[in-house]
Amino acid sequence: MSTEIVPSNVLLPGHDVPLGRYTTVRRLLPHRERRMVGAWCFVDHFGPDDVRGRPGMQVPPHPHTGLQTVTWLVDGIIEHRDSLGSHQLIAPGQLNLMTSGHGIAHSEYTPPDHPDGMHGLQLWLALPDAARGGPAGFEHHADLPSYRDGGATVTVVIGRLGTHASPATVFSPLVGAEILFAGAGRITLPLTPGFEHGILVMSGDAAVDGTPLEPGSLLYLGDGRQSVTVDGGGTARVFLLGGEPFEEPLVMWWNFVGRSHEDIVRAREQWMAGERFGTVAGCEAAPLPAPELPTVRLKARDRHGRTR
Repeated sequence: MSTEIVPSNVLLPGHDVPLGRYTTVRRLLPHRERRMVGAWCFVDHFGPDDVRGRPGMQVPPHPHTGLQTVTWLVDGIIEHRDSLGSHQLIAPGQLNLMTSGHGIAHSEYTPPDHPDGMHGLQLWLALPDAARGGPAGFEHHADLPSYRDGGATVTVVIGRLGTHASPATVFSPLVGAEILFAGAGRITLPLTPGFEHGILVMSGDAAVDGTPLEPGSLLYLGDGRQSVTVDGGGTARVFLLGGEPFEEPLVMWWNFVGRSHEDIVRAREQWMAGERFGTVAGCEAAPLPAPELPTVRLKARDRHGRTR
């Protein structure tokens, strides 16, 4: 007898988290109800903010292990520098993708001469065990596949949606796509049944399979779906996340994704000692010191939040 996979909708409201001195983000993942969506293990939504006369994003050099960072802007500009020597401005509609591998450091700043607004997403993808100890890398993609349907423009930022595939490097099957409505409209998106999916609303009024969503919230859709219908009430912008369920338990602490308490302790010690992660050339700010570790042992958790 086959077992039918029943999709489940779980609304995950975000909570505000300060990012540096000048930026507050809405953190949607990890959430107590859902730690991951596929390999997506961290989702921050920032803005829309008015940054006229303000510094905007100011994040000094800091380290990463075991993940990819996905930066997607819809307003504003951010200057990226990393310890590979990469120096890249990212503008709306472009993708910055950084693979930490064994270890990398980077900084993110809004340049002094910047637009009036800032709005976007900062996301992490957990690297599978086979890739997390590999080399670091950085990619910038200014030309991404897109198509129009049902009054909406769909941009495949990373991974694959239907017949459209992003050129960005990934290490597990997944999708990340923006859906932008210029006016009221409806679109039915093809989904991969073996993926789990979620949809977050960045701006405007939208409903997913009839469930109305407010900006800064994420609707977890479960798995087993062939498609999902999104209604945009006027101008609206939503983002689809999905991927094969990530079965490896993770330890996530500060900017590190590991598999054990010892992984995190080692990464922290090496960052504080100036080892492993390199130097971010061209950034005059002092590197961020790592916070103190908790007094209890960090535990690996699976995608449901269960300890292993």
